[in-house]
Amino acid sequence: MAGFLTTSTLEMPVPVDVRLPTILRTATGGQATVAAEGATVGEVFDDLIRQHPTLRDQLLTSDGELHRHLNIYLNDDDIRYLGKLDAKVGDRDTLTLMPAVAGG
Repeated sequence: MAGFLTTSTLEMPVPVDVRLPTILRTATGGQATVAAEGATVGEVFDDLIRQHPTLRDQLLTSDGELHRHLNIYLNDDDIRYLGKLDAKVGDRDTLTLMPAVAGG
């Protein structure tokens, strides 16, 4: 059964650690890092939201796009330059979610 974010892939899901900022931890019972699985960032998000449904509106727009106020890094690389939700993940990679900060 395909999730609302995923596209059909032949890659096997792998475990990924997802690091959450303090503001999102209420949705995970206070956990700073949670485990999720997938072959792409989108599949990992599907699994993360399946486990913690209240994260959906905090991570995604009603169209299923990433919120602009959220920066996501796969290991140390911004996913915007890796294919966004289609970026491939590897076994034991780390996704870090960070709120965007604007300054003046």
